[in-house]
Amino acid sequence: MKRRVFLQACTASAATLGAPSLMAQHLPQGPIRIVVGFPPGGGTDALARVVAQKLQVMWNTSIVIDNKGGAAGVIAADHVAKQASDGNTLLMAHINSHALAPSLQPRLSYSVEHDFVPICLVGVTPNLLIGNESQPAKTVKDLVALCKANPGRIAFASAGGGSAQHLALEMFKLGAGIDALHVPYKGSGPLLVDIIGGQVNYCFETMTAATPHVKSGKVVALAQTRPKRAKSYPNVPTMDEQGFPGFDATTWYGLAGPGKLPVAMAQRMNEDINKVLAMPDVIEKLDQYGAEDGGGSTKRFAEFIKTEQTKWAKVIKEAKVSVDA
Repeated sequence: MKRRVFLQACTASAATLGAPSLMAQHLPQGPIRIVVGFPPGGGTDALARVVAQKLQVMWNTSIVIDNKGGAAGVIAADHVAKQASDGNTLLMAHINSHALAPSLQPRLSYSVEHDFVPICLVGVTPNLLIGNESQPAKTVKDLVALCKANPGRIAFASAGGGSAQHLALEMFKLGAGIDALHVPYKGSGPLLVDIIGGQVNYCFETMTAATPHVKSGKVVALAQTRPKRAKSYPNVPTMDEQGFPGFDATTWYGLAGPGKLPVAMAQRMNEDINKVLAMPDVIEKLDQYGAEDGGGSTKRFAEFIKTEQTKWAKVIKEAKVSVDA
């Protein structure tokens, strides 16, 4: 038994001695850009920064967050799809750019399947249905009644036409049989400013972006949009619990590279991102934002994207949702 342990230790030591040069070949030279399809202040930006801060220490290179907002993340995705596959430019992939846009925009300039290499799923979050603290409706039942009494006049913001937040609103409108005014923004940051200021009434917003404002009392959370309550929001009921059975509208984030990113590089990045997601302080931050179920292999992320595309294509068709491409 002792001999076996000794041999294993020797083998591990030998591998470690040869690892630095080998492992370095599987990392980009840097500096690295992580392109985010939304302005600062939103959930995508927040989670990208959490991951980037850890990776730049592990990889000993500078990692910059490059915010390219617009078209619900499609502009950023299109930009990254055209970059060199050397690992120096990555995308904080998002449900909008990778699951919704292919069905919403038939003339999409990129192919999710061919122009990107999935690296790692970072997290899946519920959306929160929130309103300004001065808004009259504080429950979903009250909000439905308010919308029915004021058809087409209650304003719901979203991070952009065709965004996950927009589709959550459309699901709500269908389920409740109401009409409401959709006000698209270029990202969560600007819309949250206007929600707090009272320029718009309500919105479905990612838990990641909404949490600081809920905790500060500037906005009120009426509901969350996964079937099960998030660990960080045990006291906020789900849409399912409030008369909308099966209501499930999430937002998710993950890192992806351009379509010809070397397999070995994607694998190395995946392993390191999994290490980051397992760090206690990172887990604490992700829990605060309601980001769960991240990590796993590159294959797992690729399969997850395909499942999401299929799910939302059905919703988009049934709800007859369209946006200007």
